[in-house]
Amino acid sequence: MPPASIVAQFRAHPIATTLEVGSVLVCIFLFIATFALLASGPPVGAGTPWLVVIGIGAVFVVFWTALVPLYERFVGFD
Repeated sequence: MPPASIVAQFRAHPIATTLEVGSVLVCIFLFIATFALLASGPPVGAGTPWLVVIGIGAVFVVFWTALVPLYERFVGFD
């Protein structure tokens, strides 16, 4: 059976599909941002760009390890 298209998945499970696509986009951003920061050399001064990448990564981890399980337990998807 062929895999369902992203549109069909979104229609069937809009919240779960949005979370999955958003997660992929965040991961791609974090990879590109980390690679760009590593290529630019060590942090200088306050290192604000590094703090932004670390902050986004931390929020991403807390979201998937704490908030999503709580949502699934108390509300449920769809």
